[in-house]
Amino acid sequence: MVTYMDIRPQTTTAYRILTPKAWESAVVFASPHSGRDYSNTFKGQSILDPLILRSSEDAFVDQLIDYVTDFGAPLLLAHAPRAFVDLNRAADELDPAIVNGAQTRGQNPRISSGLGVIPRVVANGRPIYRGKIPMQEAKDRLNTYWHPYHKALLTLLEAAKLRHGYSVLIDVHSMPHDAVSSPSKLVKAPEIVIGDRHGSSASRALVEEVEACFANAGLRTARNTPFAGAFITQQYGRPSTNQHAIQIEIDRAIYLNEAQVAPSEQFAETRDKLKQAFKSVARLGAPELPLAAE
Repeated sequence: MVTYMDIRPQTTTAYRILTPKAWESAVVFASPHSGRDYSNTFKGQSILDPLILRSSEDAFVDQLIDYVTDFGAPLLLAHAPRAFVDLNRAADELDPAIVNGAQTRGQNPRISSGLGVIPRVVANGRPIYRGKIPMQEAKDRLNTYWHPYHKALLTLLEAAKLRHGYSVLIDVHSMPHDAVSSPSKLVKAPEIVIGDRHGSSASRALVEEVEACFANAGLRTARNTPFAGAFITQQYGRPSTNQHAIQIEIDRAIYLNEAQVAPSEQFAETRDKLKQAFKSVARLGAPELPLAAE
């Protein structure tokens, strides 16, 4: 059994774990889509311009949240880019249109749209490859990146629960501004979308507290629309057993130049607002808060 004291800072091929000097929070922060280790081999396989290849990346989210260890919480960061292997998909979500030998039965809308665990496309449906990749290559990616990342995530959550009696995963992502923008100038787009899979991955009381943390930091919020959470929140959100998972989507327009995939002039201001919000989030889960599912 993994104990609380077993968790140490570590860096592997698949991920990096940053740990606090004193692990006082039941919250575990993670960023599965900010990895940007684009190997020359992968760039050579792709038919896309390197900048376009990065369009699905949650660019610089790791730098937006790297202070959370100051609040007594660990941070798990993926190295592999989302276009290479998507850690927010199940390991068996293989797309037969891109992986040779993958089964055609049991496909879901994510696979059909090219967004399986080995993505076929990046943002706006642009194909990554000219042809298919071998099944063995897909398995190698899963064994090298997917399985180690999820093993590390589960270890962190189990350690937090062992220490505190409950755990809270805050899975941090970014979203294209077009996903939340409105044609009406009277409607202001949310800057933060909080996903709890419509109430199934975290207790309602906890989600309300998390939403208040962002609102108090001056950020506009929405819940579950257009992003309610995918594999990670579904897999790790078990509120009936005091294991909660919440997805946070940050509008890229408030910190990123999306066309250039570079931090914008608002980066520092947004980081400060998020720092205020996540400091409060890390302190959630006091014994008086009803974390168990209603």
